[in-house]
Amino acid sequence: MAQHSTNTINYKELILNGIIKENTIFKLALSLCPAIAVTSGLKNGVLMGVAVLFVQVMVNATISLMRNFIHPKVRLPIFMLVISGWVTVTDLSMAAAVPDVYKQMGLYIQLIVAFASILARAEMFASKNKIAPSMADGIGMGIGFLFALTVISFFRELIGKGSLWGFPIINAKPLLIAILPAGGFLAVGMLMALFNWIDIRFFKKGAHH
Repeated sequence: MAQHSTNTINYKELILNGIIKENTIFKLALSLCPAIAVTSGLKNGVLMGVAVLFVQVMVNATISLMRNFIHPKVRLPIFMLVISGWVTVTDLSMAAAVPDVYKQMGLYIQLIVAFASILARAEMFASKNKIAPSMADGIGMGIGFLFALTVISFFRELIGKGSLWGFPIINAKPLLIAILPAGGFLAVGMLMALFNWIDIRFFKKGAHH
């Protein structure tokens, strides 16, 4: 847990919390469908992760700034409105900046609106904290998601296509199952197990010293 006091907030711990302790994919197992759908290629996985990182930080910042003006009874519709607004900004920006990639993953960018992780951070953290810690929380959660998608898509493209970012790397015959949905679930499961083993082996052990 991040250390809170009246004057000091451990921003480093807030960010590391989102990357390691509460990693959206590897620890909380949220937003798995888009994570598997867009990670057959490294480029798509990275850009999806960057999009989620941007939306997470901006939503947290916006909700934090508005927290004293949002009536508790209508907070969830307000949160969803804020999320959809920033997703629209991201969607239009990606359509203009990287149209070739957007053609492949445009639908999944729009589905960021329904990501449980973004709404959960707005509800659990941003609506209760000032803007600086809220942005730190958003950065941590967003980087954690970006990290997970990058790792998953790296291995899936390398094994399933023998390439990275579209450039050929391996001459051997690729294992096509890696880029199929079944291969996506298998990759996520194996990487999730590895991530949790590393967390227990190194981070949690270090926390006791």
